[in-house]
This record gives sequence, structure tokens and C-alpha cells, in this order.
Amino acid sequence: MVFGMGYLLIPSYFERVLDAKWPPAIQLGLTGIGTGLLAVASLPVGPPVIELVGATAWFLGVIVFLGTILWTIRDNVAGRETGTGAGMEELEWVDRYANPFMIVALGYVLVGSYELLAPGSPLPGITDGYVPRVSHLLAAGGATVLVFTLGVRIAPRFLGVPARKELVAVVLPAGALGPALLAYGLGGGPAFIAGAIAEATAMVGFTGVYGLLFARSDRRTVGLFGVLVGVICGIAGVSLGLSFAFGTVSSELITAHLQLNLLGFLGLCIIGFAMQFFPPTAGRFKGATETTVWLVIAALLGGLVFIVVGTLSEVTILATTGDVLALTGAVVYGYLVIRLMNAVGSR
Repeated sequence: MVFGMGYLLIPSYFERVLDAKWPPAIQLGLTGIGTGLLAVASLPVGPPVIELVGATAWFLGVIVFLGTILWTIRDNVAGRETGTGAGMEELEWVDRYANPFMIVALGYVLVGSYELLAPGSPLPGITDGYVPRVSHLLAAGGATVLVFTLGVRIAPRFLGVPARKELVAVVLPAGALGPALLAYGLGGGPAFIAGAIAEATAMVGFTGVYGLLFARSDRRTVGLFGVLVGVICGIAGVSLGLSFAFGTVSSELITAHLQLNLLGFLGLCIIGFAMQFFPPTAGRFKGATETTVWLVIAALLGGLVFIVVGTLSEVTILATTGDVLALTGAVVYGYLVIRLMNAVGSR
């Protein structure tokens, strides 16, 4: 979804048109295969080479994605041209300020993908290859910074209210700096503490940006509520991250932190924004209603709560129940997206 929305939004936000038909298909195929192989490699089956093949496919896909995007915006990389529509001058400052941070997010995707590939290949690593460093580069750096930068541009348009400039001015640099400090200092020390504080500042600030927009707007859709729930999950996730920086660490807390950020913040925010762009009522098929999306969000959020509570209390049945609920919500969401894309493509 992040790659797809990148193709859809980044060129237009840099006032350019994506002039490429085959690269996205190749890239999404490579990264999809890479993700699947990496998932298989994490299981105690199959030869070790599966991980290398998966990481290679993912990395090649990322190269195609970055090459396509950067070639499209090659004469406006700084983002001075924003594509801000007529009559939206009050959004211009945030739009121009946010654009360069999209390039930062793409940089994190590149570095994180390289670090994913390097340990199993002859390539020299930038870091020691510790997996949590890679996940922070990709998830906190690539995906989350992109959600922040696209979010401060998308949300005001969906909600019909301009974002607070002073909050945006803090959120984006803090969000851009935090993942690098976390990846470098992971395990303890001043860099780790500074990274945790920066990431928490960015998440709280982004929640403030979105929360104020939501409160000031009279627009209420299931997608907008989904994003609201997602940012609240993000606050819980970075709160645990802060506790790690100041000395409270356990495997249960790490798992809860991971789930709150990946399934909660990224998952629910992406689903919320996706359902705003492609509302289910745009299709004519069984389940194409807002009620279905409400059920998806309820299943994902309920599953997340069960996973976190079950993990922290070490009650396996609760965590397993949460996994089943979350999987059910993800499957239904996948069904909605596939059917909606088919409906849009057939018109």
C-alpha cells in the first residue's frame, strides 16, 4: 500500500505526472515475491538461500520504485512546485515544507533495503545487520515518515481544515531524525534516548495535527475514524519505546511495541486513508458498504487489544484470539481492496 500510494501521490504532490506503465508492475511483483520469501525464510523450513533470494527481490523492487519516482520528479526534487490547487493557498506552506521530507523517507527505504540484503550477500553493510536496526530504518524511517509527510498534505484536504503550521514544523524534522538515531543507538546510550524522544515528539505532534483537524471538521467517515484510532495506537507504541530508552525492556513489551506501531499505527492509518481514497460504496458488490469497513477496523483494533493484553499478561489464548481477529480483518480488507480495484479498473 505504501508503494502504491507513493506512485499515486508523490508525482502529483511534486506537480509531475508518473509517466511509467511497466516499472510499477515489475516493482510490485519483485517486492511482493521478496516479502513472501522473507516470510518463509523466517520459518524453520527450507534452505537458507530463500532469505537471500527474498532480500534480493525486495531490494531490486525498491531500486525500480525509487528510480521511477526520482526520474519523474528529477527537475523538482526539492519540491518547490507542490501541485497545490487553485483556491488552496492556505495549504501551500505545509505542502512545500513537507515535500523534501518525502525524499528523506525514500532514502530510509533505500538504506533499510540495502541493510536487509547486505548480511547474506558479499555487499558491505553500513551497520552490523542487527534486524531491529533494519526494521526501524524501513518501518519507522521509510513507512512512518512517508505517512507523516503525506498525512499532513492529505488530511487537511479530506477534513477541509488547514493544518497547524507550528505543529507540522516540529513533526517532520523530528520524525526524519528519530529513526536514524534509533537505528544507530539501538540497545542503549545517548543516541537511543535522543531517537526515542524525537520519535515520540513526532508521533505526539502528528496526533496533535490530525486530532485538531478532526475536531475542527464536521466531516465524519469510517476512514477518518480509522486514521484517528491509528494515531492513538501510535502514541501507545512510542510510549513503550520511551520506556525502553529509560530502562524498562522485556520481550513482552517489545512485542507489544511492535504490534502497536505496525498493526496499530501503520495498519489502521493506511487502511483509513485508503478507504478515503477508495470508499467501499464506489463498488457494487457484496459487502461494499461502510459497515464492512467498520467491521474491518473493529476486528483489527480488537485483535490488537487482545494481542497486546495477552502478550503482556502472558495469556496465550488471548494473544491467539487477537491474531485470529486481526487476520480476519486483514482478509476482509484485502477482499474490499481487490474488488474495489476491479470495479475502478472496469470503468
